[in-house]
Amino acid sequence: MRVIVEADGGSRGNPGPAGYGALVLDAETGAVLAERAEAIGVATNNVAEYKGLIAGLRAAAELGADAVEVRMDSKLVVEQMAGRWQVKHPSMRPLSGEAREIASGFARISYTWIPRAQNHRADKLANQAMDGEAVNRQAARTSPAAWSGALGAPTKILLLRHGQTEMSVDRRYSGRGDVPLTDHGQAQAEAAARRIAKLDGIDADTPILASPLSRATSTAAAVAAATGGRVRVDDALIETDFGSWEGLTFAQAVERDPELHARWLADTSVPPPGGESFDRVHERVRAFRDELVGAYPERTVLVVSHVTPIKALLRLGLDVGPSLLYRLHLDLASLSIVEFYPDDNASVRLVNDTSHLV
Repeated sequence: MRVIVEADGGSRGNPGPAGYGALVLDAETGAVLAERAEAIGVATNNVAEYKGLIAGLRAAAELGADAVEVRMDSKLVVEQMAGRWQVKHPSMRPLSGEAREIASGFARISYTWIPRAQNHRADKLANQAMDGEAVNRQAARTSPAAWSGALGAPTKILLLRHGQTEMSVDRRYSGRGDVPLTDHGQAQAEAAARRIAKLDGIDADTPILASPLSRATSTAAAVAAATGGRVRVDDALIETDFGSWEGLTFAQAVERDPELHARWLADTSVPPPGGESFDRVHERVRAFRDELVGAYPERTVLVVSHVTPIKALLRLGLDVGPSLLYRLHLDLASLSIVEFYPDDNASVRLVNDTSHLV
């Protein structure tokens, strides 16, 4: 049995009120097998991080793991446990010794440093602990939920891309420019609305959230007319700001800024001239997702948006890197579905379905 342990710890004050968080994932499926979080009183960040590691290793041992990959954003803990750095601080030695003793019970163990953004689940658990919420959850390995690692009922998000515009016909960068739907785009929106109105869990009380741009609000309005619902605009769902590339074709943008355009395609942290990077979009969409799951637990929600925000939500659901932005195609008025569980697990149910347009 191969598992991944993600662990973190924090202290508000360093030293200050501290807590840790840890989770164990199935290495093959990514399913969450166990979660741990606990406040530990006044301590430093490093002590809390080691406590998180110990809790994660103990949970892996309780599950009967043979091989463990530890992933943490603490360079200190990773390097010390990997044996590349010495443990010099006296308060760290007993903790590292305890962690090594548990680790010795596994056939194989490795330690990997990951950026903080990739350790958000353990970080969230650590913050829950510092807020006074202890966590000790373990998925039942023999239950149906163990196949997905799901703990609790999900928030189901229906992701609808807006209908056709003149900019999409000409295949131009269309970000913050407020272009309306074409007549064909309106027909696409109405076809999608008829399809969505027939889905389970959709009724007049279903929240409908849309980008503030008219191509999205018009598409959302078509769904609201079919379901009896109401549209609420959320700025977090707006498309990427393409800056001075707005309205240009791909070829025109390359001709104008060849070097910058090549770097933009290769690095999601690079913004267009005067615009917004894909990394920035991902962070605002992540914050939107977190708020949405908190506001609508166990509910179905419709989100009407654009290519990049929808891809960002699917990327969060799949827990994959930014290469998905370049490898996933989303058609106009396409429907995708992702479910987010309260334990930070997720399940992508549908991607780029356009059967309602045939």
